[in-house]
Amino acid sequence: MRGLSAGLHEPPPLASLTRLPSYSWLIVGTVCVGAFLGQLDASIAGLVLPTLEETFAASVASVEWVAIAYLVTLAALVVPFGRLADLAGRKLLYVSGFLVFITGSALCGFAPSLAWLIAFRVVQAIGAAMLQANSVAIITAAVARRRLGRAIGIQGAAQAVGLSVGPSVGGFLIDALGWRWVFFIAVPFGLMGTVLGWLVLPATARAEGQETEERFDWPGALLLGPSVALFMLALTFANDWGWTSPAFLGVTLLAAVCLGLFVATEVRATSPLVDLALFASRLFTIGIVAGLLSYSVLFGSLFLIPFYLERILDRTPAEAGLLLSPVPLALGIVAPLAGTLTDRFGSRLPTVTGMLLSAVALLALALLPDSGLSLMLVLLGVLGVGLGLFTPPNNSAIMGSAPQHRLGVAGGILNMTRGIGTSLGVALTGAILALLLSVYTGAHVESTVDADPAALELAFHQTLFCLGVLAAAAGVLSAVRGAPTLEAAPAQPATMAESIGL
Repeated sequence: MRGLSAGLHEPPPLASLTRLPSYSWLIVGTVCVGAFLGQLDASIAGLVLPTLEETFAASVASVEWVAIAYLVTLAALVVPFGRLADLAGRKLLYVSGFLVFITGSALCGFAPSLAWLIAFRVVQAIGAAMLQANSVAIITAAVARRRLGRAIGIQGAAQAVGLSVGPSVGGFLIDALGWRWVFFIAVPFGLMGTVLGWLVLPATARAEGQETEERFDWPGALLLGPSVALFMLALTFANDWGWTSPAFLGVTLLAAVCLGLFVATEVRATSPLVDLALFASRLFTIGIVAGLLSYSVLFGSLFLIPFYLERILDRTPAEAGLLLSPVPLALGIVAPLAGTLTDRFGSRLPTVTGMLLSAVALLALALLPDSGLSLMLVLLGVLGVGLGLFTPPNNSAIMGSAPQHRLGVAGGILNMTRGIGTSLGVALTGAILALLLSVYTGAHVESTVDADPAALELAFHQTLFCLGVLAAAAGVLSAVRGAPTLEAAPAQPATMAESIGL
């Protein structure tokens, strides 16, 4: 794939738009359409699984593949698509991602069977990977570095809005129009994103430092994809298989072998899929690790707290979903503010403050078992505030440390981290909860349905304590990762926005 970028043409944006003083923010708004759509689809798709179980008369294990196939495909492909975008053009891949995503969504809506639905979810995930691998890279390339934090914060707010409204929109669609509209709803948003992307987004400029004839690293892609997919599968089924079972150990070992071969391949590659020099930056590496912990904390909490609300407080699933809303709502409100703070003070202050706030909220929930529902809602809001303070600045630090011609790969790694963090958080939280329940009941516990309420409540609070420790660890990492010199004075070529004074 020599000279890939030279063989593909990206149309320029409308000239009338580029002359607007707010052009860079139009780019951010266009990217926010994809950010909103991705989280809307993710939150709705989880809600529809019980309905699919009844519709197709299928087992829970079978229906779960509607979600698993999507998540595994997405995590496996975001890095290769990020690299492909660096070579072929981010605008081209982003707009194409919308078309693939809405095609997959429409096919999901027309799926005649569960097997076909799972297959079409893979198509949908391919489109989502093309979008997610490029979204933050497009923002980073188009927005002046002094405003990057605010721009990424706005994108985070769009994701939080999609995550917040998804359950209510999904519930309405399922009740009023049927489960197929859960997938059809993505089509109009995707069409809007396609048109906006074509008209608004700038063509990808070749940055200094990029080789004139880089190749796409097919051996690297063929090794990284399976290693990520196998690792995701191991995490997803760890609690079902058992953490010491032959199945879990075998899949994990195979993932490790693929990853080792991938690293060995990248070291020798002239145009590697992942430039391992990215990890020489403390900002990048520690930011990725801290981000992994933060996503584990967020999705571990969202997985764990409904068990308490439904099993201990006897709330319905709908009520539990509503009571969890302070987390994404607070995250969405605070994210743009956190980005603005990053632009003024750097990423260290908001990331450390955010994760320590999250740790305080989780530890308070763990150590105040009789605090009541009102205080619990307040602490969930604090958790959302903490995560909102952390995520945009951390993402800004990660992307700000990457060279211009590696933004797609950096964005792909960032989004792959979110997928792995999601699975890791759910798997570890479930494992800790099950282990503690077994200890306190003196028997192996596979379900919380018939668990002793006193034992379940004790196990719940101690599992929350473990999540609080993870949040504190992410805060400590954010404090020691070094001064954000690249954010204050970027050592890379001026972006398009900076060159025209935006």
